[in-house]
Amino acid sequence: MKALIIEDDSTVAGHVKKGMESAGHTCEVVENGSDGLLTASNDNFDIIILDIMLPGTDGISILKSLREQENTTPVLLLSAKSQVEDKVQGLRSGANDYLTKPFAIEELLARVEGIAGRQADTTTSLKVGDLTLDLLNRKVTRGDTEIDLQSKEFQLLECLMRNRGKVVTRSMLLEHVWNYHFDPQTNVIDVHISRLRQKVDKTFNVPLIETVRGTGYRISESLA
Repeated sequence: MKALIIEDDSTVAGHVKKGMESAGHTCEVVENGSDGLLTASNDNFDIIILDIMLPGTDGISILKSLREQENTTPVLLLSAKSQVEDKVQGLRSGANDYLTKPFAIEELLARVEGIAGRQADTTTSLKVGDLTLDLLNRKVTRGDTEIDLQSKEFQLLECLMRNRGKVVTRSMLLEHVWNYHFDPQTNVIDVHISRLRQKVDKTFNVPLIETVRGTGYRISESLA
């Protein structure tokens, strides 16, 4: 992908650029908001990685201007602000995702890949081992057994299956399923994952949902 990084902190910008390029993407870096808006408006990018606190024009204003121009380029917001209301404001302004500083480059890359996947996604079903999730009919089966899931359980499973083999962090699950409406320290994820395991794993020979201690969860058909 061709990415535009609008970030005034040269260390962060360099870190993001290096990580993106190591994953095969090309990057252009702009270090102030006014030039960033001009570059985003006058060139074509596959994704914009946009800091909120910028000299010149702030990130939210840039985002709103782009959307008013009917520029639909996916935007990943970066911010040191971690409050729920800040994230909600960013998403409601037209961002595709929001990542709080400091962050691991692996999570940024996972979010970039997730945004790109959603933009191009024509998938109607997901499959891991003998587990199938039918997105059109909202139906889940494992082998010949149909599994009845509640809405949140279905969304959790979808998020895990879309990222099969990868660790999905607790914050990513909160954002995908609950839209930041719960404190990150809440046990709501643990409760729902436990219920999901009861239905998807308990009565089958091979468990698919793995806890990655201190990080999140992963679904894989290779578990023993």
